[in-house]
Amino acid sequence: MNYDYHYGNQFYNYYDPLGIKSVKYQIMAPEQSQSEQPGMEYLMKPRPIFDNPNYCGSGKLQDKVAIITGGDSGLGRAAAVAFAKEGAKLVIPYYNEHIDAKETKEYIEKLGGECILLSGDITDKAFCKEIVQKTLNTFGKIDILVNNAGVQYQQDELTSISDEQFDWTMKVNVYGMFYLTKEVLPYLKSGASIINLTSVTAFYGDPQLIDYVTTKGAIVGFTRALARNLALKNIRVNAIAPGFFWTPLQPACWVKEKIPSLGADAAMARGAMPYELAPTFVFLASDDSSYLTGQVIHNNGGQIMG
Repeated sequence: MNYDYHYGNQFYNYYDPLGIKSVKYQIMAPEQSQSEQPGMEYLMKPRPIFDNPNYCGSGKLQDKVAIITGGDSGLGRAAAVAFAKEGAKLVIPYYNEHIDAKETKEYIEKLGGECILLSGDITDKAFCKEIVQKTLNTFGKIDILVNNAGVQYQQDELTSISDEQFDWTMKVNVYGMFYLTKEVLPYLKSGASIINLTSVTAFYGDPQLIDYVTTKGAIVGFTRALARNLALKNIRVNAIAPGFFWTPLQPACWVKEKIPSLGADAAMARGAMPYELAPTFVFLASDDSSYLTGQVIHNNGGQIMG
């Protein structure tokens, strides 16, 4: 891939390997990288925009209690802030991103919301039990579960994926979702909502994210099967398949040279900031989607259609 990079104007000329496509599109960020997953938002340049100041809540989630895994940063943070604006009480389990988590909690509290933070590993069933018990002890109920936490690692070949990497990716992205959903389920009542994060990559098969794509495909299957299983209990289960959003996963996954080109192949020829996905979370969590279950919402700038 060849490219002309002019960050001052935030535009980037992208050429595909065959030289057939030339698109001038607005970039999200310059070259950068982080050494650990799932990444730290406070280290990113520019910082992701997670709140739209023009978004005003209307009580759609008033007094609801929501658990959002990985809600300390990225898409989870955007969801948490929007939920707070809609009146929800927040529980944010996160891994080790303590600075990001503190920033998120402080931001939510400045909005007048309530938020508790729980640091731990969702691949540990004991921690998933702890999440549920502390949520119940603090707020007395659970209405919404957002399975957002995940990891992804760039590898050019299947043979480059170690058994350890494959195992960890599966455990974080799939086992963690399964364990926590199983713990939460006995406490969900009619009208509750489960939202799982899959990915646009599950629908076009990113060749450098084979293990990640495998987990995101599993999440689609889990969503559809669980939705049918819970439909008569009026517990809705849906998924979101985001395209390229500027979140900590990106610099923590990709080689730095790839960062400016992310989002180039979307029909809108750009990536997106996390706040642009927040209303989709609200829609799926609220009664606005009362007749929607087992669906995957594609928010990807037209990268995948249909």
